[in-house]
Parts: sequence; structure tokens; C-alpha cells
Amino acid sequence: MLNKRIGLIALGILSSTHVMANEQAESKGFVEDSSLKILLRNAYINRDKKNGNDDQREWGQAAIGTFSSGFTQGTVGVGVDAFGLYALRLDKGSHSGGQGIDFFKPSEGDNNSPAGDLAKAGAAVKFRVSNTVLTYGDQMPALPVLSYDNGRLLPESYTGTLITSKEIKGLELNAGRFTAESRKSAEGHDSGGLKSINVLGGSYQFTEQFKGSLYASDVEDVLKKQYVNMNYVFPLATDQSLTLDFNGYRTKLDKSYAEFKEAGGQDNKIWSLAATYVTGPHSFTLAHQRSTGDSNLGYAYGGYQKEQKRVGDGGNTIYLANSFWSDFNAEDERSWQLGYGLDFGAFGVPGLTYNLAYVRGDNITATNSEGQTTTGGTEREIFNQFKYVVQSGPAKDLSVKVRSSILRVSQKSSGYNDSGNELRVFVDYPINVF
Repeated sequence: MLNKRIGLIALGILSSTHVMANEQAESKGFVEDSSLKILLRNAYINRDKKNGNDDQREWGQAAIGTFSSGFTQGTVGVGVDAFGLYALRLDKGSHSGGQGIDFFKPSEGDNNSPAGDLAKAGAAVKFRVSNTVLTYGDQMPALPVLSYDNGRLLPESYTGTLITSKEIKGLELNAGRFTAESRKSAEGHDSGGLKSINVLGGSYQFTEQFKGSLYASDVEDVLKKQYVNMNYVFPLATDQSLTLDFNGYRTKLDKSYAEFKEAGGQDNKIWSLAATYVTGPHSFTLAHQRSTGDSNLGYAYGGYQKEQKRVGDGGNTIYLANSFWSDFNAEDERSWQLGYGLDFGAFGVPGLTYNLAYVRGDNITATNSEGQTTTGGTEREIFNQFKYVVQSGPAKDLSVKVRSSILRVSQKSSGYNDSGNELRVFVDYPINVF
């Protein structure tokens, strides 16, 4: 039903907006528009778990190379995208290799230790007519219902077909089908075990201040999902604005999957509304997020169908306000966020930013390891992050990001989440070869 609505909305937009200039007609050629980039990444995550749970720690060095050709000239342009990934494990300690961090997949041997390194590559062919591109092969889609995870050492990727159309100014339409998932911590094109996922939707910039999105997905044998977003920016003064951002997901688990996961029910609805006031270098955020439905999985997303028996729609498929270390997505959970951001550029340190957030969730329904259901659980998180991007010189665009979280989960919520202290340090150095 939502797919039909998306189509009707798109037709209405097509009849009332201006056509974009033809990008394919302006193509310079396969070689002339090509680029090669290398990202060097050193990443470290340490999770100090509480209440007797095992600590987790991973540290690695990665090189991520991406090549993107231009399109050949003519009515139909042809091009190629390719990537090559390599990661080296630097932490050989006993706490390395843990689900949730997932830099290096644990081996299936007796010691269950993660691999010392991993390498993989992928490529896709692309075709462009006017402002519409069809891509087939290995890709890294970034859509609300299928979003690859680039928040670890190496990114995820998917194999399939994606059509992206921008024929109308302000309108982007996407439709695709993917049949394999490459796990970020393992080699191989189908290490994630995805059967298939179909995606459809689009976003439209209605006015300079207002933008909206509608998307839907169908993960074979697992679930169907719909997503809606509305974002409105109110300009208040020269350096002041108020942004309202609404995000919502509706998920229906397939009956057999719900029974397999002992989910109790098939439905979940989760939404968040965030208000951010910006004045000069300061930003203040107030957000509320709420999960409802009869599925005890809460909002289900990400993970891998192979081994983990999870969803397989990407580790970043959670476009919600209160997603930090905890995603505050348990069954029946309600959460509030108070956030603050500071841009030090106004104080003579361009490139340095700071973000702070306090989130508290309550009303959690959880099931413990003994199969007992508890209600009224709580969790709370304090999130801090400093990020610095070098502005000039030989190391221009090198970024250092240090973030920490203090997460505390009540005993009633222990079946849903763990308490702990987390530290992440990421150093990214992008190099534009050409």
C-alpha cells in the first residue's frame, strides 16, 4: 500500500516541478571524470562491560580504496565503480573480537580468535541516461531502509541493482534489489548471508526549508519495513535557526521469523522527534523517541542472517534521534534526549567540534535468559564526542574523533542491554590520488 502511495506522490511531484539539466549530456568521458581515493583509518573501540559481562576491545588499521569512473559520452553513458579493502588487526589481546564491535569476525576454530587481517574487493558497472543511473554489482547503499555500516574499521557492502533518478529538481527516487551482503569483518561477497532485499522510495525538497522522505523495504523471509521523514528548518535570525526533524519506522516481521525468534508478536512502530536550536556556534537539542508494538525484539535492524540469524538490512538502518551506543529501541521504550553542540571555529580553532548528549529511556519490556518477562525497565547514557579536522597543510582533511559513552541499564532491562563504559578513537586520513 505504501509503495502505491510513494508512486502517487512521485507522479504529483513530476507534474508540478521543473526538469533538471541533463547530466549525461554534459559528460566529459570515462577517464576525464574518474577519481581514485584512498582512506587510511586507524580505529579503536573499548567496551568495559559491567555486572560480570565480558569486556570487548578491538584495534585495527585499514586502507579503503575507491575508484569511480566517469560515464562514456552519448545517450547512454557507461562507467565502473570499484573498491578494495584491507584491514590489519593490531590488538592481539584476549578481549579482541566481539559482536557489536565486529572489526574482525571470530574464527570457527577451537580458540574462536579473530583473523589477523582481511582483504576484499568489489566492483559495479553503471549506466546513465539523462539524470537516471542504474548500477549493478557491489555497492554501499545509504538509504533509510538499507544503509551500510561505515562506523567500524571496514564498511559493509551489498551486491545487487540500484536505480537512482534525479530527473526533477529537488526529487530523488530510488529502487533496488540486493541479493548478497558482505560482512564488514569477513572476506567474501556473501559473508552476511542475505537472501534478498527489495527497496523503494524517495526524498523531495518541497521548499528551501522543508524536505520529506518515504521508503519501503522487504527482506525475504524476515520482515517488511516502511520509513517516513519530515525535516523543517525555521530561520530565526542571521545566525539562528530551529530545526524540527521527525523520523519513523513501521516494521512487520514475517510470521515464521517471529516464531523462530520467539518475538511474541510481529509488529513494531518506532519514531523520534528532535528539535535543534542553533545560535552562532552553539546548538541545543531536545528529542523524544518512542517504541510500540507487540514484538519483543523492539525495532529490529542490521546484523547478519548468516550465523546471527538477524535482519541483514545494514548496521546504520536506524535514522532515529536517540541512537548512540544504545539505540533506545527496546519493546515499549520511551526515551528523552538533551543535547549540546559547540563549534570551536568561532573561538579561533576551526575544525574542532564537541557534542554532548544525555538520553534516558524507561518503560522497557524485556525478557531475560531464563525466559522471564519484566516491565518498567530503564537505561540511561551520557555521550561525549570531540572531533578535529585538519584545515590545511600536508595533513589537510585528516580527522581525529574521540567519543565516549557511559551506559547504565537497570536490572529489569538486563535481558535487552548491558551496562558499560565505551571509548572510541578513530583517525581517518583521506587521500585524493586523482
